[in-house]
Amino acid sequence: MPLSFSSDDGSHPTIVAVDKDKHSASAVKWAVDHLVISNPTLVLVHVRIKNSTNQNGVVQGSNRGLSDQDTPKVFTPFRAYSARKGIAVKEVVIEDIEVSKGLLDYINNHRVTNIVLGASSRSALSRKFWSHDVPTIINKSAPDFCTVYVISKGKQQSVRPAAKPFASSLSATLPSSQAWSAARLSNYSESSDVSRSVYTRPEQNIVGSEMMKPKIGPSNASMDNLDVHNRDPRNSYSRSSPSDDRGLFAPLSHGSVDITAQNLDFTQVSVKENCSSSSSWEAEMNRLKLELRQTLNMYNTACKEAVSANQTAKELHQWKMEEASRFKQARISEEAALAIAEMEKAKGRAAIEAAQKAQKLAEIEAKRRKYAELKAKRVTEEKNLALNDLSRSDLCYRKYTIEEIEAATKNFSNSEKIGEGGYGPVYKGKLDHTPVAIKVLRSDAAQGMKQFKQEVQVLGLMRHPNMVLLLGACPEYGCLVYEFMNNGSLEDRLFRKGNTPPIPWEIRFKIAAEIATGLLFLHQAKPEPLVHRDLKPANILLDSNYSCKISDVGLARLVPPSVADCVTQYHMTSAAGTFCYIDPEYQQTGKLGTKSDIYSLGVMLLQIITARPPMGLTHHVERAIENGTFADILDPTVPNWPMEETLNYAKLSLKCAELRKKDRPDLGSVILPELNKLKELGMSSKRTTDS
Repeated sequence: MPLSFSSDDGSHPTIVAVDKDKHSASAVKWAVDHLVISNPTLVLVHVRIKNSTNQNGVVQGSNRGLSDQDTPKVFTPFRAYSARKGIAVKEVVIEDIEVSKGLLDYINNHRVTNIVLGASSRSALSRKFWSHDVPTIINKSAPDFCTVYVISKGKQQSVRPAAKPFASSLSATLPSSQAWSAARLSNYSESSDVSRSVYTRPEQNIVGSEMMKPKIGPSNASMDNLDVHNRDPRNSYSRSSPSDDRGLFAPLSHGSVDITAQNLDFTQVSVKENCSSSSSWEAEMNRLKLELRQTLNMYNTACKEAVSANQTAKELHQWKMEEASRFKQARISEEAALAIAEMEKAKGRAAIEAAQKAQKLAEIEAKRRKYAELKAKRVTEEKNLALNDLSRSDLCYRKYTIEEIEAATKNFSNSEKIGEGGYGPVYKGKLDHTPVAIKVLRSDAAQGMKQFKQEVQVLGLMRHPNMVLLLGACPEYGCLVYEFMNNGSLEDRLFRKGNTPPIPWEIRFKIAAEIATGLLFLHQAKPEPLVHRDLKPANILLDSNYSCKISDVGLARLVPPSVADCVTQYHMTSAAGTFCYIDPEYQQTGKLGTKSDIYSLGVMLLQIITARPPMGLTHHVERAIENGTFADILDPTVPNWPMEETLNYAKLSLKCAELRKKDRPDLGSVILPELNKLKELGMSSKRTTDS
């Protein structure tokens, strides 16, 4: 009858066919690594060739496999390996006339779903008696629910997968008489032939043994009363599975497996009187007793070896845990030491960096202090020099004391402040019963003292209707006193600061002509021409009648008469002026000439008719003229622009703003006559309107 296997979870064990060769070890290792992961149950099956009798009664085969004593040794190499892996192993020995037939019968009877074969699953002694290769026969003849793996040199050589899954309920349909318990001996059958002897070991880490007894004769002798595992507690061998809390290293008690043949009681075996061959029965019983005794001796030896191996493994595991703990502690100590060392290095680097930074800051501070001292000294020297020059000069201007200036400006009150210049604020006041504008130069600005000296020298000797009038100065404190202009700067009026009314186009043409007139006066100054260098709407002042006057000549420069034209220029070390108004050629080369002011004049003339910022203004006007939208770019607050005259005005302004000096028209012969014509046109129109 077949021996049925089942597990509590309904899974099927993995079967490995083994023999005494290296291929079996390779197959077992492969099965453990690849198949036992999901099902930790492994069955090792060895087929031993049994003797057969031919028709003439001659015994054939003579047990070409292993002897009875050598058969259990097949499993010895795998016991320690399975114990280390913590795998439940069952050992089965099958007797049959052919290896393939025994394996196929075992597969069918036990419903095996996985079987692993070595590439040469036979011993050298029996290889010559086998007419066919075992893996090939198993691959061809195994049932369709079984997957066959063939392993060669530790690698999968081939696999024949199952054609359909095995129905777990199939075993339930088998007769109960065909299902054995792995711990009981079977009944004797009526056949006198020994069909198969099965040597099994229980499904544990260290397994026991069980012998399948042959069935003899018609005596129907029964051994149902023989129950090795259940009748005597001393003879039971039971261990928890690897998943138990005690694990692989649970202690074994050798006393619990002290089983000898003398402890077995065979007196309860009854043999009927009609047994045909009592002598054969006794001989068979003696043989079985001998085999059982040998098996139990082997079992006891294996148990002792298992206990010793388990103790060694436990000690090894304990030593490993202690070594791991010591290693971990050493690693923690090393990491702590490294962390402390790294922190100390970081502190050292931070201290070095802080010291270097402090040293750099100290050096920068020392340089800054030295520079400030030199600058203050230079300002003082320049101020003293300017004062000395003014005191030695024969300039005719009124000198005011600081007390008079403070009284006129109410101690420089913000309520009297009317503007902010490049070098200081401008205040409104009254001196000698006359409204004045007082510019106060900052005492810390060296350039301011230069401007003070320049304006005193230029404006103190000049008198022109279109040049602002310098009334006096306070040289000790850098204060300049000008005539007061009621309408402020042209810039404020063009952009209607304070919501002032827009300037009519007639007045705008008049302002343009007067600016050109004042600029020509500077360019024709004797003995040397003057270049303003900062001509812009903010420096054009308007009185109550919109008469304009040029101011802020502090940046003006004298140029020799030989270089005052547009061909030869006077080279300056640094360009001065206001962005968007400064001559591009002068800015790039530093070569100054009277036509440097013509570029600034062109930009300012375009602003007078458009009331737009200077940035990109020439480009916008050119584009409007080309596109025929010139009227759209004019100041929309002024109605009734004379389009033809205004267009000629714009084209003249664009010529003044040419990038190259040689392309700009002459102020006295070209620009001023055209602007005077437009001024006369505007004045005639205004007189007509007023009348």
